[in-house]
This record gives sequence, C-alpha cells and structure tokens, in this order.
Amino acid sequence: MLQEILKSRRSEIIKRWSQLVRDTYPHETSRFLVNQTDQFANPVGAALSRITDQLFDLLVDKELLWEEAGRILDDFVRIRAVQQFSPSHAVGFVFLVKRAVREHLSQDLTNAELWQELLVFESKVDNLALLSFDLYMRCREKLFEIRATEIRNRTSRIVDRACQKYGMPQEW
Repeated sequence: MLQEILKSRRSEIIKRWSQLVRDTYPHETSRFLVNQTDQFANPVGAALSRITDQLFDLLVDKELLWEEAGRILDDFVRIRAVQQFSPSHAVGFVFLVKRAVREHLSQDLTNAELWQELLVFESKVDNLALLSFDLYMRCREKLFEIRATEIRNRTSRIVDRACQKYGMPQEW
C-alpha cells in the first residue's frame, strides 16, 4: 500500500526532498543549485538530482540493496565531506526524505497498516543514514591521510634544503 502511494507521488516527494537538501546550503548556494542546470557548472546540483532519484527508488523497493546504495551515496557523500559541514549535517540529508514523505502522506496516515509500512520505510532510511556516515568517515580519514602525507613531504623537503645549505648529513 505504502509502496504504491510513494510511487504515485514520486516526483513531488523527490522535488521536496531535493529542496530540503538544497536548504542545508547557504541561500546563495541554494539558489545557484536550483538555477544552474549545467552538470559541469553545477556538479553538486547534478549529483543531488541523481542521488535523490536513485535513492528514492531504492528505498521504495521491498529490499534495500546495500552495495547499490553505497555506490549511489558515495559521490554525494564525498562532495559533502570536503565542504564545510559538520558530520551530522553532511549525512543528515538522508533523513530529510522522511520529512518529505511525511509531508506528502499526512492525510493518509490514519490507516494503521500504512503506519507500519511507514515505520519499515523509515527504518531503511535510518540504515541508509548509517551507511552514509560510514562513507563520510572513510572520506574524512582519506583527507586527513592526504594532508598528513603532504605535511610530511613538505617537512622532508625543508630539512633536505637546510641540510644542503649548511652541509649537514641528510640521515635521520
């Protein structure tokens, strides 16, 4: 029952979810994400559009395919990992689909069976958010590894130059 309702209201729910995600950005950025439709000029907007479509379809299916969900989430989580978001805000976009769905189902939620199905749907969303957090943490760890390597390389070059300049042995 819920699955049919969600499929019938797919475009409105995805549109609302996308808007809620765009609202997590500053006003000017949010406006740019809406107005710039070129995927090369606006890769974040293009990724947002793609992942909301694909994730929604995956959530509506009976069985959540984790491997596919991870692949879909990966691009957008990587983008948010390098932006100035706290971890909760970086992956919180997943939870916003719950709000979009509830807004569009508010009048239909008088049915107990529908409530049960909604709870199952929201449980899938929660699990998807946990997967997003795992992906986010992997991205952040990789960024810190890259930064540490770069600092180590810079320090090594500085020491090498100092050793050359002052005739010191370069062993340490």
